[in-house]
Amino acid sequence: MNVSVCLAAILFILMVLIGGKKGARSFFALFLNFGVLLITIIIMTIPNTNPIILTLIACTVISCINLFYINDINSKTKTAFISTMITIVILLFFIVITTNKAMIQGFGEEEVEEIGMFSLYIGVDFVKIGAAVIIMSAIGSIADVAISISSSMREVFNHHPLISRKDLFSFGLSIGRDILGTDTNTLFFAFFGGYLGLLIWFKDLSYSFGEIINSKVFSAEMINILCAGIGVALIIPITAWINAYFLVKIRDK
Repeated sequence: MNVSVCLAAILFILMVLIGGKKGARSFFALFLNFGVLLITIIIMTIPNTNPIILTLIACTVISCINLFYINDINSKTKTAFISTMITIVILLFFIVITTNKAMIQGFGEEEVEEIGMFSLYIGVDFVKIGAAVIIMSAIGSIADVAISISSSMREVFNHHPLISRKDLFSFGLSIGRDILGTDTNTLFFAFFGGYLGLLIWFKDLSYSFGEIINSKVFSAEMINILCAGIGVALIIPITAWINAYFLVKIRDK
């Protein structure tokens, strides 16, 4: 039994002990999401495939797994799903424009040696591939914020059923502000944790600060973080408004 299997077993036991059935579902959702990403990557390598459309389909499936499979189908997950998809569509248009203008698609000079033996003429649009990568990196955080806000607003509404739509929306924004700082920092430190080796390599190559900032690899990852952070910021008012609208509408009926 290798280390990965041991760690997976420990994670599964802890998730079941702490989360019960929902914890077990969350564990199996990891493998379902991995399967979706793997299939998406395989299909993306097929020539003339549109990565943007494929990414939207993959994000929809991943959102269904993370929201409906783990938390069941209810009013909280429905509004979180709608908010997530609206945010993804808005963010996707923004990311495609940003990726095209920043010209971060393709590979940096630091990666040329590793891929020198392969052919780069594979018939795929690297601009769209770059946009797809950023969206895939952000979908988890966006869905997480959506369900957190939706669940909190539902609890407040259950305890204060006569609350006004404006006050409910303000409460959702208040919850979102608390989540915003921690989630953006999580994205930031995930980058430095994953690319610590790259930063050390930059130091060994005696890169100046300007060369590091202008490096395609570094720029691509920073744009990735910033776009994901924008998505996390956008999902807060969208989820708060949709939840406030539907909860009050259901009460009035």
